[in-house]
Amino acid sequence: MNTNAALILLLAMSLCAAGGVFSGDHTHERLTQSSETDYYQSVLCPPMPAALAPSLSVHSLSPADISSVYAVGVPASHRNEVFRVVNRLTELLSMFNPDVLTQNVENSVEQRTLQAEVEEISLYLAQDSQWKLWLLFVPASSLCPCSPHVIEDVTALVQEVEETLLIMHNKLHRSLVHVVVWSGPDHLESSCECLQNENINQRLHRASLLQTLQDSLDSLMVDKQWHSDDFSVVLQPVPVISESVNSVSDVNNMVVQLWTNMLQVPYTKRSEVMDSSLMQIPCPSLEQPYLRTQMNSPAEKEQRAHSTAPAAVDVYYGTELPCTHRSPSASPPTSVHEVRPADIKVVAAVGDSLTAANGVGAKDNNLLGVMTQYRGLSWSIGGDGNITTVTTLPNILKEFNPNVTGFSVGQGSQDKPEAFLNQAVAGAKSGNMVAQVRVLVDKMKTDPRIDFHNDWKVITMFVGGNDICDFCMDSVIYSPQNVINRIKAALDILHKEVPRAIVNLVELLNIVPLRELHMDSTLRCPTWLVNLICPCILKPKEGSAELQKVKDFNRAYQKAMRDLVESGHYDKHENFTVVLQPFFREVFLPKLQDGRPDRSYFTPDCFHLSQKAHTLMARALWNNMLEPLGNKTYTQDFTQGIALKCPSETTPFLRTALNSNYTFSGPPPVPPPITNWGSDFSCVDTAPSQSVPTSVHRLRPADIKIVGALGDSITTGFGAKAKNLMQLRTEYKGVSWSIGGDQTLEKVTTLPNILRKFNPDLKGMSTGQGNLVQSKFNMAVSGAKIAGIPAQVRRLIDDMKTDPSVDFQNDWKLITLFIGGNDLCSYCNDRATLSPQNYSRHMMESLDILYNEVPRLLVNVLEILQIEGLRMVKRDSLGCSVLQQYVCTCFLAPGENSPELSEIKRVNQELQVETEKLVYSGRYDGREDFAVVAQPFFKNSIVPLNDEGSPDTTYFSEDCFHFSERGHSNMATALWNNMLEPVGKKQTFNNFSNARNDLKCPTKDHPYIFTKLNSLPPETTTSPPTPPPTTPSILPECENSVPVWLSPVLAVAGLLIGCAVTWLFFSCRAKKNKKTTTVEMNGTMF
Repeated sequence: MNTNAALILLLAMSLCAAGGVFSGDHTHERLTQSSETDYYQSVLCPPMPAALAPSLSVHSLSPADISSVYAVGVPASHRNEVFRVVNRLTELLSMFNPDVLTQNVENSVEQRTLQAEVEEISLYLAQDSQWKLWLLFVPASSLCPCSPHVIEDVTALVQEVEETLLIMHNKLHRSLVHVVVWSGPDHLESSCECLQNENINQRLHRASLLQTLQDSLDSLMVDKQWHSDDFSVVLQPVPVISESVNSVSDVNNMVVQLWTNMLQVPYTKRSEVMDSSLMQIPCPSLEQPYLRTQMNSPAEKEQRAHSTAPAAVDVYYGTELPCTHRSPSASPPTSVHEVRPADIKVVAAVGDSLTAANGVGAKDNNLLGVMTQYRGLSWSIGGDGNITTVTTLPNILKEFNPNVTGFSVGQGSQDKPEAFLNQAVAGAKSGNMVAQVRVLVDKMKTDPRIDFHNDWKVITMFVGGNDICDFCMDSVIYSPQNVINRIKAALDILHKEVPRAIVNLVELLNIVPLRELHMDSTLRCPTWLVNLICPCILKPKEGSAELQKVKDFNRAYQKAMRDLVESGHYDKHENFTVVLQPFFREVFLPKLQDGRPDRSYFTPDCFHLSQKAHTLMARALWNNMLEPLGNKTYTQDFTQGIALKCPSETTPFLRTALNSNYTFSGPPPVPPPITNWGSDFSCVDTAPSQSVPTSVHRLRPADIKIVGALGDSITTGFGAKAKNLMQLRTEYKGVSWSIGGDQTLEKVTTLPNILRKFNPDLKGMSTGQGNLVQSKFNMAVSGAKIAGIPAQVRRLIDDMKTDPSVDFQNDWKLITLFIGGNDLCSYCNDRATLSPQNYSRHMMESLDILYNEVPRLLVNVLEILQIEGLRMVKRDSLGCSVLQQYVCTCFLAPGENSPELSEIKRVNQELQVETEKLVYSGRYDGREDFAVVAQPFFKNSIVPLNDEGSPDTTYFSEDCFHFSERGHSNMATALWNNMLEPVGKKQTFNNFSNARNDLKCPTKDHPYIFTKLNSLPPETTTSPPTPPPTTPSILPECENSVPVWLSPVLAVAGLLIGCAVTWLFFSCRAKKNKKTTTVEMNGTMF
C-alpha cells in the first residue's frame, strides 16, 4: 500500500471512529461555492492565452491590448447616461485587462464641436504608445426628424464626422475608433415643433432618421477607408437607442450590443439584444480572437455584397380584368343588396399607414422614402394611372364606372387636396377612427362632386395594426374589447349618417409571421427600427408566454371584428351594410426559392408593404367583395399570384349577407348568472398508490393525508366574501385558495376541496369565517411578513404533533407557503430589514425547519405576484379610491415612471428570483421523503379584464387589493394545475378564466405530483440525490471490531492530516484568487 492510500485510509478510519468530523453545513458551503463559480464561469469570458507582446497592428488587436477607453461627441443632455454605458463597457473589458481605464473627458462650459474636442485630446496623446479604444458618438438628437431640411441636416452632420475622423487619423496612433449613432430618450420632443403635431407618426419619423444617418455613415466608411496598421474606424452596425436608462438591464443591454458588434465574428452571428431577460456576453474565440475591423472581418464584406445585390423586381403592377359583365343597374338600386360594381360612384377609406401607403413607391434601401405617403398607389383607395399600370380597388372600379370619384392621387398627407377621401393617417389606431370618419363624412357632404344622398359609396376601413404593436404597453387600453368598441363607435357614425354605403371592414392581418423577416440577418432588415415602430411584436422570445400572448391578442382582435359584424347590428335598413373582408386573416410570408423571406414584398423598413404587395392586396379585396358571405377567402399565399374574379350574369352584385343567403349568428348569448365559484371535476383515476409511497417523487394526490398553509392575509381569506367595508376585515378562511375547506368543490374551489376528490378523509383544512372559523392547520396571519414565517412553522409542527388525528411520522403532508406581499408593500420604509437577501434568509430558515423536523412532506412555495398590475385595479368606491393606496403604499403611491416605482418593481423581481434560487439550489434534495417545489403561476401576473377591457374588479375585495372569493377560486385552480406541470414547464402566468372545467388531471403516464426530480427525463431520475445541507456526510461502513483505544488516536491523526491538507488547499487558492478577484468582481455587474 502506498503512502497516499495509507493516508486516505487512515483519514476514513478516523472519521468512522470519531462519528464524523465534517458536517453537512461544510458540504453545503462547498457546493454553494462550486455553484457560484459555475455561475460566474457561465457569464464571464474564459481567459485567453496571454500574448508575448502587445499587438503591432490594429487588425490583430485583442481585448487584452486595450489600455484606455475614450468617449467623444457625447451630447450634453445625455452625458450621465452615455458614461454609464461607457464605464460598464470598460468593466467588461477588465475581464481581459484588469488595468483598463475609462478616460472621461472633462466637462466643458460650452458644447464644443467634435473637431475641437478631438484636437484638444490629441495634444495630450501625441506620445502615447498604448492601444486605445475610441467611442465616437453621433447624437441623432441634434436633428429634427420631421424637418423638411432633414436630408441637408444629415449631410452636414456626416461631414462633421468625416472631418473629425480625418483629424483622428492624422494625429492619433494605436487607436481603434467605433462610430456610434446614439438616440436618447428625450429625442427633441420639446425643440422639434413638427413633432407636436398629433398627426405626425413620431416613431416612424425617428426610426427613418436614424436609419438614414446610419446609412450615410456606412457609405462614408466604405468610401474613405481610414485604415493603417495602427488606426482603423468601424461603424457600429446598429444605433444605440436609449428609451430609458433607469434600470441596470437597460444599460447592460446597450453595453452588450456595443460589445457584440466589436468582436471579430461574422455579421450573421451579430445581432441586437432582443431578449433582455437573459443576459449573454459573447466572447472572443481562439479562432477569432481580435476586435473587429473591416480588414479582419471579410465575412462582413461578403454579407454586405450579398444583401445589397439587386433583387428581381416586378416592373409590371398592372392587372388584366377579364370581366364581360360591366354594366350598371338599369336604374339606381334602392337596396344595398342589389348594388353592382358599376353602380359605385364614390370610394373612400380610413385607416393607418398601410392605407396612407407609406413607402409604397420607395426605392430599395431608401428608408427615408418610407416617410413619403404614396396615396395614389394605395391598395384600397389609390387612383394613380389605370389598371394596366397600377392595381388598386378604385382602378378596378373605374373599369366598370369611369366616373367613380373619391380616390387619392400622388403623394402627401391626408390634408392635401390630392388625398381627397383617403383620410388614413400614418400611425393611427382604433381610437383615431372616429376623428377620421368625422372628417370623411364632412368632406362627402360638402364636396360638389358627390351627391351625398343618392350616390352609392364603398368605404374601406382597415385598422388595428398599431394597436397590437402597442398592446404590451397597456393591455387594458389595447384590449380586444376596447379596440373593437372604438371601431364600433366609428362604424356607428357611418351607419347613422351615411346613406347608400357598403363598408368593407378588412379583418386585421396575422402580423406574427413578420418576425421571420427579422430572424434572418442575411436580409439586413433594420430590426432595431421595427422595434421602435412595433415593439410588442419582435421583442418576445420564441416559445415564450409573451409571444403566445401576441398570438392570442392577434386572434382576439380578429374574432372581435367578426363578432361585431356577425351581430347583425349594421343590417337594419336597406341602404347600408358592413361586410367583413377576411383575406388577411391567415397570410403566408412570401419566400424565395432558397427558403428565405422575400423582401421585395416589403418597403425598405421590412415592415410596411411595397407596391408589389399592394397590388395583390387590391386583387384580394376585390375578390372578397365578390365572394358570398360564409365562403370568402381568408388565407393568402402571395407567391401563388391572385387572378381577379368577375361578377356573373346570375350573381352580378357586390356580396352582402342577404344576397349571399347568409344568416348572421347574432350577438353571443347572455350567460346564466353565476351562483358560486365552484369547479367541475373530470378526473377518472383518483386512487392512491397500492402501498404508501416512501418517496415524495412517487406521491399521488390521493396519498396526501394532511394539508397545511403558511402566509399572510391572502391565505387567511381576508375580505374574500366581503360585500361592504364592515366585512372587509373578516377572515373567510373556509374559502382560502390553498387551505379552505368550506362546502364542496362544486361550490367552493380550493386546493383541499380538489384533493378531497382523491381522498375524502383529508385533514387540516380551515373552515368558516370570522369568530366561527376553525383554522386547523391554516397558520397564516394577516399582516405577516417573511420574518414571521419561522414562528408559523413552529406552531404548525407543534399542532400536527399533538393532533390525535395525525400520524405525524407516516402521513403524507402538503404545505403551501405564500408570503412577501407585506414585505414588498413596506420595503420603502425599511430597505435594510426588508431586503431581498433578508427575505431569502428567513425563507431558508423556515424551509430548514421543515426539512429537519417534518417527515413525508411536500412543500409548495409560491413566488410573490407582480404587484404592479394592482395599480390598474380601480373602482368608483370608497374602499378602492381611498383604502387601496394605504394597503400597499410603497407600490401604489409612487408616480408612473418615477425612480421609486422602478426601484420597487426591481425588488419585486428580485424576490421572485431569490425564491426560485433557494428552492432549486439543491439544499433540500437530500431526503427521499421531502421536496420543495416553486409554483410560478404568479410570476408574470396578468390583471383580469372584463368585457369592456377594463380590470375586472370582481376578482378583488372591497379594497381592490385583496382577492375576492372569485380570485381565490382562480388561484386554487392555478396552483393545482401548476402542481401537475413539470418543473421547467410550469405556466408562469394566470389567465383568470374562471371556467368550471379548467382543472387538470394526473395522467396515466405520470400520475404523480411533479417535483424537480420526477420532472427529469426517465434516464436521469435514478441518479442519487444531492447530500442534504444539514445532515452528516455519508461515511464508509465501519467494522465493529475496531479497538476502543484506536478511535482517539486515529481521530487526532486524521484531524492533523486534515488540517495540513486544508491549509495547503486554501493557501494555493488564496494565491490564485488574488489574481482573479478584480475580473470576477467586475463581472458580477451583469
